[in-house]
Amino acid sequence: MITQGQIIKIISNQFTVLVNGKEVVCSARGKFRNDKISPVVGDKVKIAWENKQITEIMPRQNYFERPLVANVDVAVLVTSVKKPDLSLFLLDKLISNVLINKCVPIICFSKLDLLSGKEGKEIKKIQKYYQSIGIKVITNNDLRKIKKYLKNKVAFLTGQTGAGKSTLLNKLDKNLNLETKPISEALNRGVHTTRHVELFKVAHSYIVDTPGFSALDFKNVTINDLKMSFPEFAKYQCKFPDCSHHLEKDCGVRNAVLAGKIAKTRYENYLKFLGEVNENNRKLFKK
Repeated sequence: MITQGQIIKIISNQFTVLVNGKEVVCSARGKFRNDKISPVVGDKVKIAWENKQITEIMPRQNYFERPLVANVDVAVLVTSVKKPDLSLFLLDKLISNVLINKCVPIICFSKLDLLSGKEGKEIKKIQKYYQSIGIKVITNNDLRKIKKYLKNKVAFLTGQTGAGKSTLLNKLDKNLNLETKPISEALNRGVHTTRHVELFKVAHSYIVDTPGFSALDFKNVTINDLKMSFPEFAKYQCKFPDCSHHLEKDCGVRNAVLAGKIAKTRYENYLKFLGEVNENNRKLFKK
């Protein structure tokens, strides 16, 4: 008998599939290796019930390599403001990555209690800017808001190691009791506590906890994809429709940056990402 389910956990070569509310541990057919495709958490799959084997991976709504998940509606970008310190470069890269993959980003700032009064005011300015470009911004204490935004959704938590992803999940569901550790004072970054990707049922949603990271690369991304992942750019017209917002004349985006209408940090990060996309495309072309 063939039945359908969704992968909620992968450890080694064992795939835990949720089928009609029941967890079934399955193996995967060898053909996936030959087809150079691997089942990931979030995949909707068909399984052969008699031998508990995944036989087919259904078409994906979206797919992420970092973290390795599929078919997600919302990405909660857990962003520490201190210990580890706030990185707008990493935050903007996460936002672009999520939007390029047709998923909704929500910024969740954590560890605000560690800020001084002056630092807190700066964070509020940053929050207001991201909200002004249409991105929801919350804190890790806004549990009611988080549950509201994630209701009936499949979501994943992502962000730097030590930002507080597992801690947030524990707050949302105290029965989870996920392991957490303090950050390394010497390195100013977290210690990995999540060892694998797993999808948890929390209230009326499914949330994926993922291992943290400190690096994220753009792959198979076009310049147009990148431009579209900066929603504030769309408000400003350029002389050339294929403007990359870099060195072209009469660029509406660059003029908006000079006028203070687009955050300088956002534009600077865009240029860094543009350089990375161009370099990746050059390498791809050489192959």
